[in-house]
Amino acid sequence: MIDNICESLTKKIRMEMPEIDEERAEIIKYGLENIIGEIPKIFIMLILAYSLGIIKETIITILIIMPYRAVSGGFHLNTHLGCIISTCTFYCGTAIISKHLEILPEIRYILLGLILIFGIPMLKKYAPADTINVPILRKKERRRKKILSYIILSSACVIAAIFKDNIISNIVLIGYFIQTCTITELAYKITNNKYGYEIYKTS
Repeated sequence: MIDNICESLTKKIRMEMPEIDEERAEIIKYGLENIIGEIPKIFIMLILAYSLGIIKETIITILIIMPYRAVSGGFHLNTHLGCIISTCTFYCGTAIISKHLEILPEIRYILLGLILIFGIPMLKKYAPADTINVPILRKKERRRKKILSYIILSSACVIAAIFKDNIISNIVLIGYFIQTCTITELAYKITNNKYGYEIYKTS
C-alpha cells in the first residue's frame, strides 16, 4: 500500500516537473517511502513499548539516539516489514536492557571511554553513512554531518559519565555502540547495502 501511494505521488511530481529523470524519480520515491513509512512504524513501536511497560524509556531512547543517527547515517533494510522489526528491536530492546542493567560507575566510565575510542575512528572513516537511494553528495553537507556526529557522540558520552541516571547512561552505552556499528562496512555487507557517496562519486 505504501509503495502504491509513493509511486502515485512520484508520478504526479514528475508530471509537474518533467525535468526529473528516472534516477532522480527513484530517489524521490525512496524518500517518500521513508517519510510515509515512518508514521505506522512509530505507532507500532510505541504500542509495543506500552504493552511491555517501557513507554517512557522508549521515548527517552528515541530522543537520545535519533539525533546521532540523523547525522551519522547507517544502513536501511529493503522491506518495510524488516525496517519495522529492526527499528522496534533496536529502540525497545535498548530501552528494556537499559532499564534493568546495573553497571558500576567505574565500569561505566571505562565502557564510555571505549565507545569513544571505537566511535571516533568509525565516524572519521564512514560518517555520514548514506545509501544508494539517498546519497549525500555535497561535500559541505557531508562535512557538517561528520562534525555533528563527533560533537553528539562526545557530548553524549560526557553527559552519561557526569549524570548518575543509570538508564540514560545505559542508553548511550548500548544505543550509541549499536548505532556506530550500523555505519560500518561490515554492517553494510551483512545487510546488502552500499554507500551512495562511494557509488555516485565514481560514476
